[in-house]
Amino acid sequence: MTTPTPPAGFLHLVVGYDGSPPAIRALDGAIRLLQGRAGRIDVVYVAHLSTAVMMSADAVAEMESGFDEIEQELRAEVGQRLTGQVENWGFERLQGIIADELIAMATGIHEAQPGHTVVIAVGSSSAAAHRIVGSVAVHLARHSPVPLIIVP
Repeated sequence: MTTPTPPAGFLHLVVGYDGSPPAIRALDGAIRLLQGRAGRIDVVYVAHLSTAVMMSADAVAEMESGFDEIEQELRAEVGQRLTGQVENWGFERLQGIIADELIAMATGIHEAQPGHTVVIAVGSSSAAAHRIVGSVAVHLARHSPVPLIIVP
């Protein structure tokens, strides 16, 4: 049996990542998708401040410090997973509503590089509350202007 040749063209994957098991699965899926192809993986950690925290300057400062630590841990984790697997990758921390930030990043890449195939990849949570109330994956499935891969 022969392995099919991956499609030609540059594949740009935007992976939502927070270090959780679903995010790790999404990153591993992106690595597998990129094997044998020209492309890039941009791993994105979106720091999200709750409305309650945003009402207190002291709480915002404390959360920002925590986000800095989390970012460094996640960056190191991602580096270990991608080194030797993917040559062209980056890690970025954004702040805001997670799905909106992933969409904005993917849209920006698509507009800057119209010849690239841009895809968002995220993990799926099996938590019942996420299925009922909604999750990042559900929001992206409803609103993403680029292809979306939800890794179970």
